[in-house]
Amino acid sequence: MTTSQSKGRTTTATRKRASASTSRSRKSADATSKNAIELLKADHAEVKQLFDRFEKLGEDGPQDEKEEIVRDACAKLTVHATIEEEIFYPAAREVPECEALLNEAEVEHGTAKDLIATLDGMDAGDEMFDANFTVLTEYIKHHVKEEEGELFPQVSKSELDLDALGEQLAARKDELTSELTPA
Repeated sequence: MTTSQSKGRTTTATRKRASASTSRSRKSADATSKNAIELLKADHAEVKQLFDRFEKLGEDGPQDEKEEIVRDACAKLTVHATIEEEIFYPAAREVPECEALLNEAEVEHGTAKDLIATLDGMDAGDEMFDANFTVLTEYIKHHVKEEEGELFPQVSKSELDLDALGEQLAARKDELTSELTPA
């Protein structure tokens, strides 16, 4: 078996475990109805916990555990970015004060997706694996700080129906997460 075949098998298996974990946490997190901002903040908190777990492992932490954390975080970030881009950001564009913030957020999502794609082609044994995930972590923390500190307060002051928007986000999140979960 070649190294690339082994890497592909490891990545696929890890992705399946991460997806299953995503599915379990999704069901418990979405069991109660949340408005859009509460749902998005809960997603942010889940990913932050994964970032913290990865950081605690340190440079010499177990590669299999690092890979599982990275796959889970990347799956959650992918679903989160998708629901924001498809549902939340278009709705928030109805709030004139949010236009510049949303433009910046979409650019940040593009960069995060590039880093996720890079990580998807790697495994924890690759020399640049930790560095790529660390940069993704820093990038997402910055993005979350802006969303929670600037965008969400503006949206909260608006006339948007955040409960209905939350229901749409939760339904799409469930759909996307079930696509990631192996049959």
